[in-house]
Formats: sequence, structure tokens, C-alpha cells
Amino acid sequence: MTKLKTKSGSKKRFKKNGEWIYKKKHAFKNHLLTKKSKRRKRNLSRFTLLNRSDQQNIKKQI
Repeated sequence: MTKLKTKSGSKKRFKKNGEWIYKKKHAFKNHLLTKKSKRRKRNLSRFTLLNRSDQQNIKKQI
């Protein structure tokens, strides 16, 4: 059986942070930022961890 290609979109969006832990950026930080509070924008700019069920799918893609 041949090797699977890595999904280039997943490779760009998710970073590995340990054995099974993947991190990602929050959504809703691209435009229409004037109506969002400073606190909300600051929290959206931080990384977050994926759910355990999603991590298994991402590991297959990367």
C-alpha cells in the first residue's frame, strides 16, 4: 500500500505540541474587529488545544 500524502491545509493550521497534543488558532479574528472588545480579541489571538476526538483525525492527516 502506498503512503498517504499529508494534507497541506492541516499542515499549515495545526502545530504539534507534544506526543498527542495539537494546537490551533481561534477563528473570528480576521475582520469586523471594531465591534469586538479588546478582551475578546486578546483571547482570540491565543492558541487553543484540540479536542481528543479531533486530534486522532488530525494525526492521520499530518
